Amino acid sequence: QITDNNPKKIAVAVNKSTFTCDMISKSKKFVLSIISEAATFDMFEHFGFSSGRDTDKFSNYKHCKRAENGVYYITEGTNAFIACSVAETVDCGTHLLFIANVEETKVLSEEASATYQYYFDKIKPVPQATEEKAYVCKICGYIYKGDTLPDDYVCPLCNHGAEYFELIN
Repeated sequence: QITDNNPKKIAVAVNKSTFTCDMISKSKKFVLSIISEAATFDMFEHFGFSSGRDTDKFSNYKHCKRAENGVYYITEGTNAFIACSVAETVDCGTHLLFIANVEETKVLSEEASATYQYYFDKIKPVPQATEEKAYVCKICGYIYKGDTLPDDYVCPLCNHGAEYFELIN
């Protein structure tokens, strides 16, 4: 939610263990892309689940632009974006809460926004049952094959823990 204050403000909680948290903490800038129903799972896999720590995930991708604050945003499958600069950081244990000034907003299309339910129902691939025992990440769809999922397992795509996995078979 964005406040009616001037300047407008927004608050975003980010898990401390992620690369995103590191980048926002260092740069004091971020862009929120509002994903539309036109988004594909490939977009989530490429931009949402892969870290930019080891590779520039925006290089050679023609559907990216820079906001006025210098941070990239994705135009394909995005119906709007909000560019922000951090005004305050609050430590909330496992997460940092970034309270930011909204510097720029832009509507890119009239396509409906993708809700979490729409993502789970229409975008995320549905895992197929297999002969062997397997677990699927409820967030990104990654499949772990094995008899038991370790309690400390972390999804290699989206970095969510074992509690976000469910047995397929």
